[in-house]
Amino acid sequence: MMEWLSGFYESLTLGRVLIGVGLFLVSLTISFVSIAVVLVKIPANYFSSHYHHDFLPNSSWAVRWGAVILKNILGVALVILGLLLSLPGVPGQGLLTILLGLIMIDIPGKRPIEAKIIKRPTILAAANKLRAKYNREPLILD
Repeated sequence: MMEWLSGFYESLTLGRVLIGVGLFLVSLTISFVSIAVVLVKIPANYFSSHYHHDFLPNSSWAVRWGAVILKNILGVALVILGLLLSLPGVPGQGLLTILLGLIMIDIPGKRPIEAKIIKRPTILAAANKLRAKYNREPLILD
């Protein structure tokens, strides 16, 4: 274990560190922009138990299934990224990234998980502040 760690430190160069930092900043920026777009675009009653939406209702079945598959793959990737960002010592908006991924994934039983995340006072306040900035009504919770 110590040999691997010492080998890792010996292989570090300024260029490799800068590439790592750059990739982190790019992924963090993409995550923040995605979170902002989704939180602003979702309907105010999305987290209500009365909400029901059909994805791409006027599209052909091939387009709809292709979009659903891509949406689910992206959602799983965001949940994994959110879990990594939730680790101690890793900067980033882990819970918001997990929430964004859950919103995109089509799995049964996701509503209670989403509601548990969005009901956290700091997350709800941040989401509603962002929505207010773009003249959207606050999120409605049950």
